[in-house]
Amino acid sequence: MSNWKAFLIELVLYTGLLLVYFIIVLHFLGGWFKELYDHDRDLFAVMALVIMIGQTVGLEIVSSFLIWLMRRKKTNSKRSRS
Repeated sequence: MSNWKAFLIELVLYTGLLLVYFIIVLHFLGGWFKELYDHDRDLFAVMALVIMIGQTVGLEIVSSFLIWLMRRKKTNSKRSRS
């Protein structure tokens, strides 16, 4: 698989994951974050940082898993040709 094709596949997957994540966060945490922002901005800032760190860790886990899957599939296809 060419680098551009792999890049485009990753881009589409990340876009889909981002949209799903965004919708879920807005639906379940939107009201809570609004209340937090209105009443305790210090806690809001801390929780925003926690959410950002959680996003980073989650994206890293998903990225690593997808790369592992693609490498495994590539290795299996090479083995079946030999």
